[in-house]
Amino acid sequence: MKQLDHIAIAVWSIEESLRYYTEQLNLTLIHDELLPSAGVRLAYLDAGNTMIQLVQPIGETPIRQYLEEKGEGLHHLCFGVNHIPSVLERLDGEQQTKVVLGGRSRRACFLKGKPNGYVVELTEFEPVPDAQESSS
Repeated sequence: MKQLDHIAIAVWSIEESLRYYTEQLNLTLIHDELLPSAGVRLAYLDAGNTMIQLVQPIGETPIRQYLEEKGEGLHHLCFGVNHIPSVLERLDGEQQTKVVLGGRSRRACFLKGKPNGYVVELTEFEPVPDAQESSS
């Protein structure tokens, strides 16, 4: 692992949540996108040494189920890596983990193992050339 890329917070409404982060905490919104393949809207806020990612469901998706069961709050930690398949090869039980196109047009995956009960995501530093997702 190279560095923490972002801390993801599951929310029902990015619009409502943004007010707190931008007006109260003075964080800057740096990216907002729809990721239809995952059924989410993602908003990234600059928190200095990492980003805060707000995750809102846009359909009947796992993040909606998560919110219904647990409510809003910390969803996962995401670490940036150079090459996901290389990292998965050396992690016990993760060799078959599915890699998908994630936020910011980067390859990503969620690890099967949940250390200390939280979800871990990996994302590559470089975007996939010519990736097709909706960004605003």
